[in-house]
Amino acid sequence: QVQLVESGGGLVQAGDSLRLSCAASGGSFNNYVMGWFRQAPRKEREFVAAIGRTGTIKTYADSVKGRFTISRDNTRNTVYLQTSSLKPEDTAVYYCAAKLDFMLQTRADRYDYWGQGTQVTVSS
Repeated sequence: QVQLVESGGGLVQAGDSLRLSCAASGGSFNNYVMGWFRQAPRKEREFVAAIGRTGTIKTYADSVKGRFTISRDNTRNTVYLQTSSLKPEDTAVYYCAAKLDFMLQTRADRYDYWGQGTQVTVSS
């Protein structure tokens, strides 16, 4: 059983940056593919980024490509999402997720464990 705790969200202005963190416990972190998703009010949860077990392989949603960077530190059992050039449409609750797998996953229903989320609000 893996527990995930996100942090780093907040209220920022358009164009600002934030670094989100997700600390994992209770499992062998380096056996898990990790993903970031987000959910805005009245919208479905959407994929943001995913990273493979070693951190070498990554994939991003088109909407964040070039602005967001996912990374992980397996010595700290933590995955990060560095955001930049934030836009009002990036406003959402951001969730990290873990899947015991070696293949990257972009579908939310493929992930086994979820954090409680951290709110990111971008004002114009």
